[in-house]
Amino acid sequence: MRKKVVAGNWKMNLDIEQGKKLVNEILAGMPQLGDEHKVIICPPFIHLQQTAQLTVAANRVYTGAQNCYTEASGAYTGEVSAAMVKSTGALFVILGHSERREYFNETNEMLAKKVNTALENNLQIIFCCGEPLEIRDACTQNQYVEQQIIDGLFHLDAEQLSHVTIAYEPIWAIGTGRTATTEQAQDMHAHIRSVIAGRYGKEVADSTSILYGGSCKPSNAPELFACPDVDGGLIGGASLNAADFHGIINAMVEQ
Repeated sequence: MRKKVVAGNWKMNLDIEQGKKLVNEILAGMPQLGDEHKVIICPPFIHLQQTAQLTVAANRVYTGAQNCYTEASGAYTGEVSAAMVKSTGALFVILGHSERREYFNETNEMLAKKVNTALENNLQIIFCCGEPLEIRDACTQNQYVEQQIIDGLFHLDAEQLSHVTIAYEPIWAIGTGRTATTEQAQDMHAHIRSVIAGRYGKEVADSTSILYGGSCKPSNAPELFACPDVDGGLIGGASLNAADFHGIINAMVEQ
């Protein structure tokens, strides 16, 4: 049985004390999680050690970073290596988020290197993919997302891929006034799973968790998570509010 996952991406928000307060609020209201569930808190780098220390005793709640660099060490001012992330106690890392691809020009080839260094340091990966508006309007979204997965992940063997969770982001529906429907989310998740099956086989595809990285809230999480190929969510703004985050986690648990 593949895991159901809710991961919270804080992006560039909260200072140290605010972060500590939020983690404690999240842990205090956490529902009972089963073996099939994971909750991952992904704060900015400055919070990683504190968050890992707070979550270490929590049941099936983990800490993840929002990024890591391609290289192990060196003269790369401002960057953070996978080994540094691991040393904080974090177990996960988000790679290829749409904001990293757009604002920091991260390519599929660069992300393949980040995937390698993360795995070499025993980090679990949340690998993001998704298409912008012009690709969706051209109806070439399936090919676009497929290429992101092929270039970023298909150099891995099946055992390595078992340490990767995929998150689909409908970039075209973020800040454009357009909304991705539940059917559109399910269609893309099913396509991603079929792409994995084509390379690794049905058993591997059926064991790979695929998260929805669009606008997920307590109000629409139950409908999204009821889709057969949607295994949870990569949550942005709603992860900064403990009550909203709990609502989304509850929707996962109740499936």
